[in-house]
Amino acid sequence: MRFFHSLITMVFIGTALPSIAGDTINQTLAIDDVANVRIESLRGQITLSASEGDEVSVKGELDDDAERFVFEREGSHINIKVQMPRHLAQGRNKRGSNLVINIPKHIKVNFVGVSTNVLLNGFSRSVEVKTVSGNIKASHLSTLVELTSVSGNINSHNLSGKIRLSTVSGNINDRDSSGRLNLKAVSGNVVARSRAEEVTVNTVSGDVETELSGVDELFISTISGNYEGNLALNNNGSVKMSSISGNLDIFFDEPVQASFKMNTKAGGRLINKLTAEKAIKAKYGPRAKLNFSTGDASSSVKATTVSGRIKVAGK
Repeated sequence: MRFFHSLITMVFIGTALPSIAGDTINQTLAIDDVANVRIESLRGQITLSASEGDEVSVKGELDDDAERFVFEREGSHINIKVQMPRHLAQGRNKRGSNLVINIPKHIKVNFVGVSTNVLLNGFSRSVEVKTVSGNIKASHLSTLVELTSVSGNINSHNLSGKIRLSTVSGNINDRDSSGRLNLKAVSGNVVARSRAEEVTVNTVSGDVETELSGVDELFISTISGNYEGNLALNNNGSVKMSSISGNLDIFFDEPVQASFKMNTKAGGRLINKLTAEKAIKAKYGPRAKLNFSTGDASSSVKATTVSGRIKVAGK
C-alpha cells in the first residue's frame, strides 16, 4: 500500500493536472535538477518573478479559448504552455491568460508569446523573452538578458551583464543598466540612461537619446533618425557614429581627451564646440572634414554622415 501511495505522489508531481478554458490555476513543481523553464502563452499577461525557493509555481487564470494547460518536467526542463486552438475566430474579444509564475532566480528562463505582455524581475542567470505585439517590462536581471518585441514597447530598469533589447516599431526605454548594452529598433525611438561600459545602438527611422557614464566603447548607427547624447568617455575609449540623413549631436560631460575625425558626404554640417578648429570643405564636391584633438587624445571619436549634421560640444 505504501508503494502505491508513493507512485501516485510521483505521478502528480511530474505531470500537471488537466485544465480547460478559463480555469483558475494553482500548481507547483519541485525544480530538482532542472536548469531551464520554458514558457509559451499566446496572449494575455504573464508575470515572471524570481524566488529564493526550490520550486516553480503557477497561479492565475487561463485564456477563455485555452484547450489545455501544460505544466510538466521534461529532463532538465520544465515546460509551461497555454495550448490554444490552431485557428482562433476573428473579431472575438476574449480575455487572454493572466498568470503569475514564480521561478528560482538562478534558473534559465525562456518565454515565447504573440500578443502577450510580459513583466519580469529578479533573475540572475539567463533570460530570453520574445513576444510579437506585447509590451515587456523588466527589472533587476543579470548575466544574459535578451528581450525582443515586434510592435510592443520595452521598458527596462537595472539590468546588468550582456543585454540585448530589440523591437521593430515599438519604443525602448532603458534605465540604470550596466555591462554590455545592445539596443536595436527600426521605426521606434530609443532612450537609454545607462552605466554600461559598451553600448551599441542601431535604428532606421527612430530617434535616439542617451545619457551614458563611464563608457569604453560607443557605437551609434542611424539612417533617417536623429541622435542626441550626453557622454562621459573613459580614457582610451572609442566612439563611432554614422548616419545617412539624420543628425548626430553628442555632448561630453567632462573635458574629453580624444582625437576627433568627422566627415560629411553629399552635404551636411560639421559643428565643433570643443575647440576653435573649423570644418574644411573639399575642393570639389559637397564633402567636408574636421579633424582635431583635445587633451592627451587617448580616446578616439569618429563620426560620418551623408547629409545630416554632426555636432560635438561640452555639456
